[in-house]
Amino acid sequence: MISMITDGPFDVVLGSRILGGSAREGGMPVYKYFANRLLTAFQNLLGGAKLSEYHTGYRAFSRPVIESLALNENSDDFVFDNQMLAQIINAGFKIGEVSCPAAYFEEASSINFRRSMRYGLGVLAVSLQLFLQRRGWASFRIFAPDGRRLEAAPGAAEGGAAPAG
Repeated sequence: MISMITDGPFDVVLGSRILGGSAREGGMPVYKYFANRLLTAFQNLLGGAKLSEYHTGYRAFSRPVIESLALNENSDDFVFDNQMLAQIINAGFKIGEVSCPAAYFEEASSINFRRSMRYGLGVLAVSLQLFLQRRGWASFRIFAPDGRRLEAAPGAAEGGAAPAG
């Protein structure tokens, strides 16, 4: 993963359980597998990327990527990783993927079904924000350039959208 960043051509590399077909063989629960596939398809459609998986924790980033993202605007919950990917896509960084194994067992995942549902709804919201941002129809703080905060528009909710333009 690191050589794909240091030697090029990528700024970010994700480990994908989907590419190698190991997700289900590694014990990924059926509901998580199908949710992963549906959310990924939705995210690719709205975000314009063509990733096999957005929901992996196995990731590598170049330093310029980390330094340029408005990370303080992101959630403190599981959706943080997805917000990072939306920021990366919005900024135009190149994302590569490699196959990685999956191993599911009781202690392997700290997210339960209820939190998975909240995560899924958060992913949908972030995908919609990215879609609106990329079309210039809204401007969200998480997409502020160089990690700077956008000034909130009068009446805009904290962390919400400011008018485009």
